[in-house]
Amino acid sequence: MSTLTVTLREGGLADLADVMAVMDDSFEPCFGEAWTASQCAGLMPMPGVWLTLAREDGGTIGFALSRIVADEAELLLLAVRRGAQGRGVGKSLLARFEALARRRGAARLHLEVRDGNRAVKLYETAGFGLIGRRPHYYSGPDGQNYDALTFAKIVSI
Repeated sequence: MSTLTVTLREGGLADLADVMAVMDDSFEPCFGEAWTASQCAGLMPMPGVWLTLAREDGGTIGFALSRIVADEAELLLLAVRRGAQGRGVGKSLLARFEALARRRGAARLHLEVRDGNRAVKLYETAGFGLIGRRPHYYSGPDGQNYDALTFAKIVSI
């Protein structure tokens, strides 16, 4: 078992290659959930957007891309390399998203995820509640459609 320590740090456009490598490793391409490099590059410099990287032994093993508008923050993407999943990296990234969103004045957090994605349990455990469903938003490799689930969490009143 590894004794390496995972560290979280803020990132930026210079880290785009690392973000794409993690996304390529962690998202199943058949669902179309991953973003392209140009989508990420176009959003990252915008006001209210921030990137958090999870790093271990000099390499990026996970990331969270987030934004805030007024008092609402949205977790746009969260990904952890397959080999690092199940070790609490996603939980740490989610907690960091919430902490930074609160610091930036968020009263409510949002995210969207494919129905059937293992991350649903992570979000529910962290106190996010299901508030909406977009039917048949994702198409699977076998032609089956999957709903997009919208979750929210109130973090201050």
